[in-house]
This record gives sequence, C-alpha cells and structure tokens, in this order.
Amino acid sequence: MPDLKERAVAVLREFKGDAYAFGGGVLDDAPGRFAAGFGKRALLIGPMASGWFRPHRERILRSLEKAGVEAAGVAQSAAPNAPVEDVYRIRGSILDANPDVIVAASAGSGIDAVKAAAVLAALGGDPPDIEPFFGVGKVTEALKARGRSLTPVVAVMMAASSGSHLTKYANVTDVAAGQKKLIVDDAIIPPRAVFDYDVTATQPMDLTLDGGLDGIAHCLEVYYGAAPAVREKAKRAAELGIERIVAGLVEAKKDPASREARTLLGLGTDLGGYAIMIGGTSGAHLTSFSLVDVLSHGRACALMNPYYTVFFAPAIQEQLRTVGRIYARHGFLDADADRLSGRDLGKAVAGAMVAFSRFLGFPTRLSEVEGIGREHIERCLRAAKNPQLEMKLKNMPVPLRADQVDGYMGSILEAAWSGDFDLVREM
Repeated sequence: MPDLKERAVAVLREFKGDAYAFGGGVLDDAPGRFAAGFGKRALLIGPMASGWFRPHRERILRSLEKAGVEAAGVAQSAAPNAPVEDVYRIRGSILDANPDVIVAASAGSGIDAVKAAAVLAALGGDPPDIEPFFGVGKVTEALKARGRSLTPVVAVMMAASSGSHLTKYANVTDVAAGQKKLIVDDAIIPPRAVFDYDVTATQPMDLTLDGGLDGIAHCLEVYYGAAPAVREKAKRAAELGIERIVAGLVEAKKDPASREARTLLGLGTDLGGYAIMIGGTSGAHLTSFSLVDVLSHGRACALMNPYYTVFFAPAIQEQLRTVGRIYARHGFLDADADRLSGRDLGKAVAGAMVAFSRFLGFPTRLSEVEGIGREHIERCLRAAKNPQLEMKLKNMPVPLRADQVDGYMGSILEAAWSGDFDLVREM
C-alpha cells in the first residue's frame, strides 16, 4: 500500500510543514524538542490514571529532560467528550503550574479540553466561564481586546480520531444537559503537534472504530459542503482520507495490532483534520452534539451521515460519485455510482455507508441505540436552532434557516429513527 501512504504524507507535510512530527517513533524526541522552543518549564497533561498511558508518559518526560525542559507538573486530562468540569479543573492546574508551555498528550477530547482550559487560564474571570467563547472567533476578539496571549500548547495525539492536535476546534460538553458546544478559533490551533501512530496499536477496538468514523465524517461533511473555491482541496482530502480510513479499519478488524492499519488510520484521520481546516462539518456533527449521553461521537456521525446524504443528494452529485467509488472498491457498494443520479445516487451511497457500519458492528438507526428516547430528537432540533451552532446549518450543501429545522431536519431524524431513507423530505 505504498501509494496509499505516500500521497497522504505529502499533503500533511504541505499542510503543517515542520510544525508537525508524525509517524512511528516520533514520541521519543518531538515533544521535548518542540517544547524547548517555547521555554524551560512544561506542564504535562494526559490520562495519568491510565496504565496504558504510563510508558508513553515516561517517553514524553524523557524527551523533555533530553531537551533541557523541566516538568513543572503533571495533571490528569479530561474524560471523553471534554466535560466542562474537567476544563475548569485543568484551567486550575495551568494557573498553579504557570508553565512556559503545555504538553497535552491525550486523545481528541483531552486535547480539546486543554485548548479550552488554556483560553480560560488567559481570559477567564473569577469564577471562570467558558460560555462567552463558544462560537466563531470569540477567543481572538477577547485576546485582542485585553492584550493577552495563550500559553502555547504542544499537542501530542494519542488516538486516530478527531484531528484536534491540528485544528482550530475545541468541543466542550455540558454533561448535565447532554449537550456539546464548540469553540472555533485560529487562536487555539496548537502551534506544534506530534502523533506517533504506533502508540494506537494497543488501544481498544471500540476507540479505533469510533475514531476512524469521526475521521470519515470530517472528510465527508467538508467535501459535501465545500465552496467552489476550495472544492478541489476538499476533494483531495476526502479521497485520500476516506480511502485510507476504510482500508485501515478493514485491516484493523483482521489484525488490531497491524502497524500498516494504524499508519493508514493515523494518516486518514489527520487528513480529516486537514479537511476541517479547509471547510466545516455540518448536519451529522451538529446532531451528534445532542446525542453525547447515548452514543460516542464517531458512532453518532456514522449513524447520521447516510440520512443527511439522502437529503443533500441533489446538491452533491459529483461528491457522491467520488465517495461511492471508494466504497465500491472496498466491496460496500454493488451499484455503479457513475450510472446513477439524483436521489437514487444519494440512497445508493448512503446504503454503502450503512453496510460499512454494519460490517463494523455499529448501530445504523437511532431506535437501535440503547438508552435513547424520542426526547433526543427534540433535543437535536432545539440545539440546531442555537445561534452558537449556526455555523453547522450554514455549512450544509443545502443550508437551513432556524425556521426550517423542524420540517427538514425533523424528517432526517425520523428517517434515522426508523432506518427508512424515504422519510427524508426533499427540499
């Protein structure tokens, strides 16, 4: 599979240049080398309580020592979905340690939480409040108004998933309300990033599958909604990223320890991070934010994207043929995507996504999800009308206004509840 890897590596080097160290073995040197560029005292944040993380923590600490950087402290990273309480706790650790640089070694949620906590450490009041920073560009506005800067973050990714180590996004969850919200701001892009793909080989299969499907959702949703000026870049990210993730997941199902699979998944999900710096995610991501109490993020996106695909179909014929060919090459689409058009093409590609989810053992309709109720549909519809999440409606290839959400998004959710594509209303 050399071509599968080489083309992806070239795009990532073009994207991040020398600010990103990725590939097997980089964990032994890059964290310390990058941290030393920002100062002499580093706060290490990661899943310190995890036995799985312990050898990786030691490798990172050795790299800091080798580079002449003192470990000013260590702190526990966030739970899955970056609960707001963990963000406030990590903010306290940053203030207590007062480091020159933060080394955040975690999966996507942990890195998201550190990015948000760094914002609160620089800008939060007493008591701190994350709410004003949700939305687009709010952090940059506040930094300029107050003449402040963020403590730099060296983001060390430990799971092939969200691409948080490369991007301007930080998801934070109000666990009590069951609702995720989003900070979108160039100011929170980690100035340096590290991802040793080999560290993912011993992770649970559930985490591998969830992360891979999150990466597919990033590539897919950006490509669907990309403006004409960036569509070719989005197409390149989607073709390279989705192909590598599908191939990587098929291989990982056969052999979870396969380094080839782990490299393909790392490259593919990194390309998902590249994609969301070109454009934005849309419907499935928006819906996933309201399902955090019953579904992991990757599964929620994987479940919802086929139904949004049917809704978007008339507006994304070129994109559907591109994506359909990928699923066909891997045996998940029997029809010839080049001979179909309109809603029929959308249903065929959506069916391929459903087939892939079944292959992975994922639920394919909302009614199959343990713990879900009809109240989740109402929560999804309410959240879609929240101005803080308006960018997701605008990113859709068929944009919706808040007053159209109940009729059109409501039909998508009803289709997803029953598994019946024909319930999706045409606009």
